[in-house]
Amino acid sequence: MNAIIETATDKMEKTLGVLKRDLGTLRAGRANPQLLERITADYYGAATPITQMGNISSPEPRMLVISLWDASAIPLVEKAIQKSDLGINPSNDGKLIRLVFPELTEERRKELVKIIRKKGEEAKVAVRSIRRDANDQIKKAKKDGEITEDDQKSLEEEAQKLTDAKIKDIDKIIADKEKEILEV
Repeated sequence: MNAIIETATDKMEKTLGVLKRDLGTLRAGRANPQLLERITADYYGAATPITQMGNISSPEPRMLVISLWDASAIPLVEKAIQKSDLGINPSNDGKLIRLVFPELTEERRKELVKIIRKKGEEAKVAVRSIRRDANDQIKKAKKDGEITEDDQKSLEEEAQKLTDAKIKDIDKIIADKEKEILEV
């Protein structure tokens, strides 16, 4: 019956992974190639992530340089970046696309903190939902006579401890990201 807890653990770990990936796309004062991971360009009729269309480097703390393998795709990638929520205007010299990230304003930092907290809350809701599903499976196993009442109690306690630990992890991830955003 420990399979229920193992499944819940896997799902909760995946939730934390998604949260970390989402927060990685929010920018602090420095440029990070991860920011471009979710941006896609319409390349030969297919939505292609721009991270797969060339090399992305960060020669300076607040600049990203995209070197595309197919120079004819430069206008497509520029358009995709302009349409994204990055709020950055790309510039190109015919070979490379440069993205210069401005310093974050105090107002923008506060907006980002709100977004971070919202994403953290969504992750907590997902973790609690996983716990609820696990508890439902435990109750069903008890009803079907697969486990005893003592087993049910201990499995439910284990699911609660797991949930508490993951919510603590989420709080730490959120606090670290807030600190990163707010430091000037």
